[in-house]
Amino acid sequence: MANSPVGPRESATYTALNSSTVEEEMSETAAWLMLGAGVIVFIALSSYATKLWREVKRREALKKDEVRRANDNCLQSLELLATAMLNDQVDPIEGSLRCKVLLEIIDPALIERSGFRIFGEVHQRTSHLHTHSARRELSPRERMREDRERLAVEDELRDSILQAARNVLDFKQRWPSSLN
Repeated sequence: MANSPVGPRESATYTALNSSTVEEEMSETAAWLMLGAGVIVFIALSSYATKLWREVKRREALKKDEVRRANDNCLQSLELLATAMLNDQVDPIEGSLRCKVLLEIIDPALIERSGFRIFGEVHQRTSHLHTHSARRELSPRERMREDRERLAVEDELRDSILQAARNVLDFKQRWPSSLN
């Protein structure tokens, strides 16, 4: 500094000013880098959120289509079953039990409707009776007793069951407005 035209005091001021400018430039550069990194993170997260939102929409559409197909299958089965019941091709008790299950698949609240309530009653009154392999294991006397009980329920509720079968056909005909 002896050769320098600036004295030691001025040199310290110059160094302080120079380092302050360097620090300002570094903190401004750091701020721009952090801003750039923040923008990149924001864009990446926005892109990911959009991807997730589209996946949710895709899955909702698939679920809606699956429900529509299931309802269509149930409605077709209900129509065939109700028609068979009305034509005496299916036992009314068996038909009632199957209709109850199919209606519950579409909407469990349907069984509470006055036009379909009989299906729930048939189920309640016959659910204790044996079916399939359990029925085959019964003695002939027990089987006969259960058959008499089943026929008594059928005789008592036959007209209501057949009216409910007609209600099923009407329900299917007016679908989907009949759901409400």
